[in-house]
Amino acid sequence: MGDHFKTDIDQLAAFTESLEHVRTALQHVRSDQIGTAELDEACDTFQERWKYGNEQIRERIGKLTEGLQKNTDNYREVETSLEEGFKRAAAAGK
Repeated sequence: MGDHFKTDIDQLAAFTESLEHVRTALQHVRSDQIGTAELDEACDTFQERWKYGNEQIRERIGKLTEGLQKNTDNYREVETSLEEGFKRAAAAGK
């Protein structure tokens, strides 16, 4: 089973950092930048209604980010320990 499981630690860290950027990608777009008055009004209405859901997503992303960061740290620790162990074993075998 372990033969098929691989983790790219740098990719995991990059994913963790990108979560918040994805959530807020359109947050800074103003309705008057989008198009017609009807579309602008619809966007404003959506933003008002979306506040609660956005907060819920923010909380969940925060928890997910914490978990991913812990996993990333754990993978790095295991990788470092394995590397040190192999170096000690190689040095002892000389």
